[in-house]
Amino acid sequence: MMSMLRRRKGSQIEKTSNSNSLIPEEIQGRNDEDDKKVTKEKATKKKVDSKKKWSCVDGCCWFIGCICSIWWFLLFLYNAMPASFPQYVTEAITGPMPDPPGVKLLKEGLTAKHPVVFVPGIVTGGLELWEGHQCAEGLFRKRLWGGTFGEVYKRIEPHVLVTYSKAAAKWLISSIDKSFYDILAAFEIQSVLFPLNDWIFCRPLCWVEHMSLDNETGLDPSGIRVRPVTGLVAADYFAAGYFVWAVLIANLARIGYEEKTMYMAAYDWRLSFQNTEVRDQTLSRIKSNIELMVATSGGKKVVVIPHSMGVLYFLHFMKWVESPAPMGGGGGSDWCAKHIKAVMNIGGPFLGVPKAVSGLFSAEAKDIAVARAIAPGVLDKDVFGLQTLQHAMQMTRTWDSTMSMIPKGGDTIWGGLDWSPEEGYECGPRKQKVNDTQMADQNGTETVGSQTKSTNYGRIISFGKDVAEAHSSKIERMDFRGAVKGNNLANTTCRDVWTEYHDMGLGGIKAVADYKVYTAGSLLDLLHFVAPKMMNRGDAHFSYGIAENLDDPKYKHYKYWSNPLETKLPNAPGMEIYSMYGVGIPTERAYVYKLIPAAECYIPYRIDTSADGEYEGTCMKGGVFLNDGDETVPVLSAGFMCAKGWRGKTRFNPSGIRNYIREYDHAPPANFLEGRGTQSGAHVDIMGNFALIEDIIRIAAGATGDDLGGDQVYSDIFKWSEKINLQL
Repeated sequence: MMSMLRRRKGSQIEKTSNSNSLIPEEIQGRNDEDDKKVTKEKATKKKVDSKKKWSCVDGCCWFIGCICSIWWFLLFLYNAMPASFPQYVTEAITGPMPDPPGVKLLKEGLTAKHPVVFVPGIVTGGLELWEGHQCAEGLFRKRLWGGTFGEVYKRIEPHVLVTYSKAAAKWLISSIDKSFYDILAAFEIQSVLFPLNDWIFCRPLCWVEHMSLDNETGLDPSGIRVRPVTGLVAADYFAAGYFVWAVLIANLARIGYEEKTMYMAAYDWRLSFQNTEVRDQTLSRIKSNIELMVATSGGKKVVVIPHSMGVLYFLHFMKWVESPAPMGGGGGSDWCAKHIKAVMNIGGPFLGVPKAVSGLFSAEAKDIAVARAIAPGVLDKDVFGLQTLQHAMQMTRTWDSTMSMIPKGGDTIWGGLDWSPEEGYECGPRKQKVNDTQMADQNGTETVGSQTKSTNYGRIISFGKDVAEAHSSKIERMDFRGAVKGNNLANTTCRDVWTEYHDMGLGGIKAVADYKVYTAGSLLDLLHFVAPKMMNRGDAHFSYGIAENLDDPKYKHYKYWSNPLETKLPNAPGMEIYSMYGVGIPTERAYVYKLIPAAECYIPYRIDTSADGEYEGTCMKGGVFLNDGDETVPVLSAGFMCAKGWRGKTRFNPSGIRNYIREYDHAPPANFLEGRGTQSGAHVDIMGNFALIEDIIRIAAGATGDDLGGDQVYSDIFKWSEKINLQL
């Protein structure tokens, strides 16, 4: 039976196959084409389906993965690359590199002689955590500011990137309305995207809290202790690969210097100068260390090298050390004469910097204003709940040190509504140096050309371009000092970061803009109006005037010691003072502001980046008036005291200490392989300038200012100084 069924089934199959063979070839071809078409449609549909499965989360994951992979690859190359590789490539392209100053001078027979003391400036010194709140758990003695971040790289493991990347992308997309802090804190990412610090990026508000000082006392907040890093590592590098003092230290080491003959006078640069002594006894430590270095070097005096705000800090120290206790160090009037050979000030803001005013007033300067114009939503609006500039303002207004750099000398030094010492300055391209040894006329008479329209540099803040350029007689002003303040802003959602602008009210905010223009003389009143808590602290520690009688007993108070116009240099006729700074870089000198709607969660004042000059050789770019300087400190501030205020025997320099101006004309690196360049005049990059390092080493090895050739001047500082009517 079964065999019969099999035969019948086989015959049916054979019959079916024979019947298929009878179908015309044309029809059969059509069927084949239909089958191919169906197959193709299925394949296309499959591709479409696969594309639909590629979600935004996948794209974010790929993006995060690419960034992380590139970061780790570059980090691997950086650590694997031989230290001499960049030099080999540079020499292959540009020819042999000159010997570093230390090598060059060692060949000349120079050796270490005088001990060297470094005094870092604001921002460049490292700060570490000694006590903090719960959000800073596990960061004992970890750097909150500065350093190479080497520990961070060791603590970040590759599997962390894989584990969290997809979760991060999903959470970011599904929780876009949450705050930036909450998003990151929710799944405890430890610097997955930007491994600079495994806490700063993830807990920005906690970092701001620990970096801020008490707004009433200017000292530590309750439960927080942040202290300066000690030793040469405190300021050799600010971050990985970004040197500050490292190049100078390395070149000094080449002629025989070592740690026992070099001392980094690190201090907490956030504090007022006198409070560094009150809290940390830093001034006493500097005094003791200098005395020790002199004693252990056979009586050889020290060469002190302050940089940036460190210049003002050491000016304060020189007066403190000779003043009687308890306010001073009790060293006596001849302490500096016995212990200091020379003070070589680098990029010193002796008379302050306008940039400090814009920072305190609106938490911005030229670079921030440009970034704000390009991407306004990032810095202005409440993107991710970060409120960057508001938090920056809240934090920096607790740092008393920032007030040390408010312009000093008022309208006498910086100019008034219709004049300034730098009138006639040409903002066009400078003439290129013929060679590295080119010297300009010491009287500063060399100029490139003449402007077609004078720039009112004396108007440090102007509300509107028309106000900045109009004659003073055409400006209608309303005094802001009598304006009624009040908490009547329409939007109070950002009160926690609104600082004192929230308390000014709409009337107070508008009154500041209605005053139209502020010179150095009225800036103090402006800052007292907009930031009374900050300025009340500042009044106890700093002064910005010009002394009429330096023998007045009131000038024995420490608040005057960092102002060179209100204090005398030490009684040390054998000591030398140098003012060393870069020139040839456009530097911020005055600003054009605009008022924005105060009802929004913004800082109500902003640099008007749309304001540009309309004539050839204009000095106004993006709402900022530019002048000659080192990109941070104008020539007027860095050079005036050595050009006129201290030149010869004056009431500010009664013992006739010899002083010299050493300017370094800026020359940018020829290519990216040269890094930050060996002839840079920029405020921090000048620390790697070969000519400056050579000058320092020669003085440390025993030379004098006359041996260096006296003054080296490229700017118009002498001409500008003569326009300033200051009683000497």
